[in-house]
This record gives sequence, C-alpha cells and structure tokens, in this order.
Amino acid sequence: MTTKRFTLNVNGKDHTVDADPDMPLLYALRNELGLRNPKFGCGLAQCGACTVQLDGTPIRSCVTPVAAAVGKIKTLEGLGTPEAPHPIQTAYIEEQVPQCGYCINGWMLTAAALLERNRKPTDAEIKEALAGLKCRCATHMGIMRAVRRAAAMMG
Repeated sequence: MTTKRFTLNVNGKDHTVDADPDMPLLYALRNELGLRNPKFGCGLAQCGACTVQLDGTPIRSCVTPVAAAVGKIKTLEGLGTPEAPHPIQTAYIEEQVPQCGYCINGWMLTAAALLERNRKPTDAEIKEALAGLKCRCATHMGIMRAVRRAAAMMG
C-alpha cells in the first residue's frame, strides 16, 4: 500500500489527507475528515447512502477512489445551513419525509443536483434522476412530494 497526500475540496474548504489512492472517498470523508454524512450502506454503489456531489454531479463515494475525487465535493453538511437551508431540505421538513434518515443524503444531494439542472422536472424526470436510490422506510411518495415542493420553491 502506497500512501499519498491528497487535497480534497469538501463543502468549500480544502482538506489534506494521507491515503492509499484506491481508498474509497467515503472512508476519507468519514474517517479522515470526521463528517457524519455520507453513510456506508451497501459498499457496492447500489443504495445511495454514500452519495456526494462532485462538481455538482451525484456520485457514489463508496466506490470512488480518493485519487479520482478531483473537483469540488459537496456533502449533505454543505448543502445548506440551519439559517439558510437548501429548498430540498426545507421541503423534506415541510413534507415530513425523514424517518430513520440513514439514506437521506443520497436522496437530497441527487434531488438538489436535478433541480440545479432542471427547475421544473416532470414526475418521470424526478423518478429517473432518483432511480437506484434505496429507502428501507419506504418514504418514496413523501420524497416525490418534497422534490416537487422544492422545485416550486426554486421557481
């Protein structure tokens, strides 16, 4: 194992980590930087609990090597603040979507990326963008309502 030094821009700040280039980005974010989101879900890029945005595109950090994380990384912690939440965060609260919350960063970061590209998505476009994400609490209908509400808020 060869350790190298990487500078990761996470939520607008540069962080230096010493890691094996093949180490999953998820491990760097959680273990090296101490972030609480993203989460480890399946480890196979099939559930979305590990989702982050890389230059605005949702990626699965459990299968993305830290060496490939070149660009601006955004986690749920960087999406909004308590004082100025992102519209998808506000919509999730207003629609009372969260149950256990384990998968929430995948859904929110993916929906936020969709809404940055398309402020008026159809239901089919929302479903297509969110395909592949898993929620064991089955809050899918609430998620759809929240994405629609956030889209309306973003106008």
